[in-house]
Amino acid sequence: VQLQASGGGLVQTGGSLRLSCAASGRTFSSYGMGWFRQTPGKEREFVAAIRWSGDSTYYADSANGRFTISRDNAKNTVYLQMNSLKPEDTAVYYCAATRGWGTQPYIYDYWGQGTQVTVSS
Repeated sequence: VQLQASGGGLVQTGGSLRLSCAASGRTFSSYGMGWFRQTPGKEREFVAAIRWSGDSTYYADSANGRFTISRDNAKNTVYLQMNSLKPEDTAVYYCAATRGWGTQPYIYDYWGQGTQVTVSS
């Protein structure tokens, strides 16, 4: 599975962005998908995850209520809608695919290249 993340950019505090992650391969619908983020000098941080079927999602406390993860298996794409953005959301955002389910990066087998999100104050 190859993943390509896009949709990052510069936005003001309180604004919104929608990240997309396009996957190649016929087995996309069998993978759980996650979004992580990372800032310089810090470990990669879990943001949100969605099961292969799309019927179950999980969010980090920092994202709960503001971010929404979704997927379209017909388009081999997973999304992260981010609303009410804060400066502390500034990071490189990565999408990832797993045969399992969880919040730890080591569970994920495939990673996209990352897309930069910058929230100005």
